[in-house]
Amino acid sequence: MRHIHLAEGLRLRFPGRNEDFDQGVEIGMLAVLMDLGQHEFRRWISTENRNQARALAEQLGYHVIEGKGDAGWIEITFRSGPARPQLRLVHSA
Repeated sequence: MRHIHLAEGLRLRFPGRNEDFDQGVEIGMLAVLMDLGQHEFRRWISTENRNQARALAEQLGYHVIEGKGDAGWIEITFRSGPARPQLRLVHSA
């Protein structure tokens, strides 16, 4: 049994359930967020779910940007639409 990250500062767990169930909840949560059409969102997921999350994102038109990881977890940002770099204005001297 492990914690599943729902939102920033909000986690839950399902006592008596196995890892397959936890991974299914994570992927189901990501699918709902993508189906709602959010332009960008970020979640911590199990590193074991990384490939499945990436495949789901690609099928639903999202780009995946992997962030930092920590002890079996990885922070992933999902973005829909064209993958353009975020530009910023730099002043020259």
